[in-house]
Amino acid sequence: MATLQYMDEQLSQWEAAGDRRAIFLACYRTMTANMLAHLEKQFFQDSPWVQSLLDHFADYYFDALLRYENGEETAAVWKQVHDLSKEENISALQRLLMGVNAHINYDLVLTLYDVLHQDWSAWSESERRQKQQDHERVNTVIANTIDVVQDNILEPAQPFMAVVDRAFGRLDEYLLSKLIANWREDVWQHASALLEIQDETRRKTYISELERTVLKRTRMIGMV
Repeated sequence: MATLQYMDEQLSQWEAAGDRRAIFLACYRTMTANMLAHLEKQFFQDSPWVQSLLDHFADYYFDALLRYENGEETAAVWKQVHDLSKEENISALQRLLMGVNAHINYDLVLTLYDVLHQDWSAWSESERRQKQQDHERVNTVIANTIDVVQDNILEPAQPFMAVVDRAFGRLDEYLLSKLIANWREDVWQHASALLEIQDETRRKTYISELERTVLKRTRMIGMV
């Protein structure tokens, strides 16, 4: 709940200031609230682990934000997103996708590594698979959240999205859900690869290559 309060406080500041970064954070806040609701319903096999994952995931976002706001060295993927989000020609959907790209394809890989690496080598294949299944169950929560995000956040900020929604029904939500599910599948593979790398230098090289891929994808989203 502390995470939601922190999100609400930041959202209030950004909305009052007309800061366009509120689009991503509003969506992230909606997703986090839905995740917490599913945790209360015991939707996941290992609720404490998922809760830890959720909290640590948010820490990556807010740490990067604090560093950026203070003019400190910031993760390149987030500096890029924060800089681009200030541009007027970037649409609400682009801002959302840029944030999702950075947070999922970069932050989530590191988050999974952080919460898994201490026990990974000692776990059996079934224990590892259980964590992967909970990771995959998040896709259901995302799919259930996207329609709310489109109706309550994207359409007010970008009215033509309502036209798209009426024209294509749930097709657009399905495509966005599928895109994110595919990204999250890749994320698990990247995290698994990091967990198998024993050499710290090789691990840093892998993360640097991942970072370059995420930066390139953000540039592509910003040019659409």
